[in-house]
Amino acid sequence: MNLTEITPHIALSPLDGRYRNATSPLVEYLSEPALNRARIHVEVEWMIELTTTFSGASVIPGVRSFTNAEIAYLRSIETDFDAHSIAELADIEAVTHHDVKAIEYYIDRRLEKATEVLGEDTELPRLKPLVHFACTSEDINNLSYALCVKAAVENAWLPAARKLIDQLSTFAHTYRNLSLLSLTHGQPATPTTLGKEMAVWMYRLNRQIRHVQAQEYLGKINGATGTFGAHMAALPHVDWVALSEHFVSQSLGLTWNPLTTQIENHDWQAELYSTVSHFNRIAHNLAQDIWMYISRGVFAQVPVKGATGSSTMPHKVNPIRFENAEANLELSCALFDSLSATLVESRWQRDLTDSTTQRNIGSAFGYALLALYNLSGGLDAIHPNEAKISEELDNNWEVLGEPIQTAMRAQALKGLDGMDNPYERVKELMRGHAISQKDVEKFINTLNFDEETSQRLKTMTPQTYTGVAQKLVDFA
Repeated sequence: MNLTEITPHIALSPLDGRYRNATSPLVEYLSEPALNRARIHVEVEWMIELTTTFSGASVIPGVRSFTNAEIAYLRSIETDFDAHSIAELADIEAVTHHDVKAIEYYIDRRLEKATEVLGEDTELPRLKPLVHFACTSEDINNLSYALCVKAAVENAWLPAARKLIDQLSTFAHTYRNLSLLSLTHGQPATPTTLGKEMAVWMYRLNRQIRHVQAQEYLGKINGATGTFGAHMAALPHVDWVALSEHFVSQSLGLTWNPLTTQIENHDWQAELYSTVSHFNRIAHNLAQDIWMYISRGVFAQVPVKGATGSSTMPHKVNPIRFENAEANLELSCALFDSLSATLVESRWQRDLTDSTTQRNIGSAFGYALLALYNLSGGLDAIHPNEAKISEELDNNWEVLGEPIQTAMRAQALKGLDGMDNPYERVKELMRGHAISQKDVEKFINTLNFDEETSQRLKTMTPQTYTGVAQKLVDFA
């Protein structure tokens, strides 16, 4: 049997197959049915705007303001959108070969049936010409995409991103005092604390969160080439510019774009996707660092009962969640980068490259959400291996060369003798050698430090040489 003959249909993308549990929240906002539901919302609200909202009266001669019952009926077209509606809309589009025109006809059918609910006095059946009035398809599409993306960011992506930051915050504050050997260029370096290092990630990711929270979601409704030409030809007495601004900003809660071609220029989308992509790259670096901490033994993983780490090596507990996150963040970035580059370009007043491109917005967010799901799950399953961390510090007393030579410089500036060539003298003692605590104390005793400085340096250990790392956590 061919797999294509199996029903329900087998998902081609892993986002809708293997990983559906992690990515399913986005279906509510970025799937094709979600887009069509948003289109219905925009079409219906535009009808209401034309007849009720803007001036308290209809701007269309011959059309009275809607009653509350009529408004409720119109809005029910969106709220009643279900599996049967999806199938019906697909049947209509199979004839029209045009997705937005199919939405118009779908709403027309509901207007025809309005008397069954509202009685014979309603005027809705005769108002089919009001559906999609003076609109180009992109008037509906750009507003629908803006509403869908905004909802997806606020209700799916941001909560997942904040959860990750909350986890890092727990690590940062819990382990703010846990000393950790740093590695610069992969070599032992000035110690830090585990909490401070987690706070660095918090700070970086929070900056991108703030950019996303400040993001504008632009929209327009101004006709075939952005001139309100059809509007003015039909009803020149209406202030269409003011009505457009009111509808976009007040009725839909978006930011009005007054200057466009046929399409809304998509600059806001490029800005948003660039920011999310930047967040992804920071998270990608985090996943890599945690993976390497696990490899180094700084973090221990909690084995999952019944799980298999290797088909041949029973002892293994693989950091697969961090590897999964790393790969899916790369896929998300690739899609977001492509979207950002493609969507801001359009030949003259319109081409269709953005149409098919925007249908991949859900995939871009899907890979990002999947990565955050795995990164958060991975963080839940690790804890510091304090014995290993302490062992690393104890084996690297040479990291105290930095504070000793810096103290020698300070003593020389103070006027004490015997503090010449501090860097070179410490390098000769410590570079390329295994150094013990006794070696450090012996070297300090050979120098003419004042008593306070000498005692401070002698009591210093790799565990205590962390500066103000503990306090820095509070800046995250």
